[in-house]
Amino acid sequence: MPVPRPLRERCREFLGVDGEIRYIFPAAAYGGGAGFIFVVTDDQVAVISTGPLSRSTPKTIWGSYPRGTRIGPVETGAGASFEFAGAVFELDDEYVPVVNAADAEIFARDSLPRDPLPDL
Repeated sequence: MPVPRPLRERCREFLGVDGEIRYIFPAAAYGGGAGFIFVVTDDQVAVISTGPLSRSTPKTIWGSYPRGTRIGPVETGAGASFEFAGAVFELDDEYVPVVNAADAEIFARDSLPRDPLPDL
């Protein structure tokens, strides 16, 4: 399920990002607790904390990393999880392809499908 447009716009305003948001997905601290939103732009991977009570209201920037930072791999099995910047995060299974695509765009560009309409 895509991230709702209002949340995308709140993240854009919160980060002061004028450029395109390439990927965005929610995650939570492993085992429960704080919620986070990962926002991937052309320049950075920003991790925004939403606090323990909300998954849709940006509160603070937890960290900002260069776009070349790998987010995954995502471990699946008893729930999807990944380690990033020394912390472990959980995410809904539906967002695993988003993490994989964000990483593939930088680290395995040849594995992405060819743009069917490159002139648009």
